[in-house]
Amino acid sequence: MPRLLGVDIPKEKRMEVALTYLYGIGRVVANQILKEAGISPDMRAKDLDESQVAQIVNVIQKGTYKIEGDLRREISQNIKRLSDIGSWRGYRHKKGLPVRGQRTRTNARTRKGPKRSGTVLVKKVDDKKPAAAAKGGKA
Repeated sequence: MPRLLGVDIPKEKRMEVALTYLYGIGRVVANQILKEAGISPDMRAKDLDESQVAQIVNVIQKGTYKIEGDLRREISQNIKRLSDIGSWRGYRHKKGLPVRGQRTRTNARTRKGPKRSGTVLVKKVDDKKPAAAAKGGKA
């Protein structure tokens, strides 16, 4: 299993698909990277030699691609900025509700989590006391 920038790439997949295992790289960007590196997108990851792996890493690092930790950090900073300034989107992120105007009366289960059932606690009545009171006995 080749390793690119700290991520294991599946060896049986074609390179254009294998590169998508890096967070922030999709099919289009993967094809751009491979074209720039001069590597065929149809080549399997197990067939890469060290120089080709180095070429791919070099293209990713010198390019303007934000991937993995940098991209995750930027996204979390954007969300934090929204909540710090008190915007509506930041408030929705904080509360764990849909951010982009979707309805929440029904659906929205992905953001809201599992449905909390509205069960009501009912006190159990002790059966012995009413029976004793009916007979006229002391309770």
